Amino acid sequence: MGSVTQKSEEEAVRGKVREGYAAIAQGGQSSCCSSDASCCSPAGGAALAEQIGYSEEELESLPEGANMGLCCGNPTALASLKPGEVVLDLGSGGGFDVFIAGRKVGPDGRAIGVDMTHEMLQKARTNTAQYRERSGLDNVEFRLGEIEHLPVADNSVDAIISNCVINLSPDKPQVWREIARVLAPGGRVAVTDMALLRPLPEAIREMVESLIGCVAGAVLVEETERMAQEAGLTDIRLTQKPGYVETLIDWRSPLYEKIAEHLPDGASPAEYVTSLEVSARKPGQPCCCGG
Repeated sequence: MGSVTQKSEEEAVRGKVREGYAAIAQGGQSSCCSSDASCCSPAGGAALAEQIGYSEEELESLPEGANMGLCCGNPTALASLKPGEVVLDLGSGGGFDVFIAGRKVGPDGRAIGVDMTHEMLQKARTNTAQYRERSGLDNVEFRLGEIEHLPVADNSVDAIISNCVINLSPDKPQVWREIARVLAPGGRVAVTDMALLRPLPEAIREMVESLIGCVAGAVLVEETERMAQEAGLTDIRLTQKPGYVETLIDWRSPLYEKIAEHLPDGASPAEYVTSLEVSARKPGQPCCCGG
């Protein structure tokens, strides 16, 4: 009976996330850091992306509408992608990181995005035509699927990236097991995500806005490390990036202002929440160079 209840709760979480991100894809709702200028900063998603490490050249090369301000770091830089590699993006949205990764892996490589939201997938596939025209490359694809059950073969990708998505999953240990399954021996994972420095008050965890804003589903930093270890990954490195949350607070993000209202007097959201870079490797030696 317990497992049935758990599955029902997990599906309810997926439903909330799917509904929220479908609205974002259709322009009817913004996330905590969306391209809606009123949400984050006067300049919107482009200013946020530059703040967290994307170059002006990378942003200018993107198809129009691919940057929806849904990032909390730059996993493509963390992954140090090489020409000829196969890279997989978990929760690829409108294709933001996939299109950047595609240019890095070049004509002999492949960049694959997986997303469970039909509306996001449609947006990414629409953006692909412009990517091909601008880059001269035909090396990206987008697949419908859940990150807990990746539509990708075992041992088939050189690198996995993800940007502010794993925290949204109701079954994070399963996500890390899937990461380990699809990585080739010697393959690496480089993700940015939201993590907790200390537990959030229950009132915040119950806010749907917090879930869509990548906060309510976040877990403690040490839990992320444990899940990666239990999945069989090694060389795990976790780097806290407090500047992301501090920037959103300075920009008076509506989400973080709401969070502050539910914290003890004088407490800052930056004392509870951080952007986290996670890098790790699957044991073994790559079978060949460049995927």
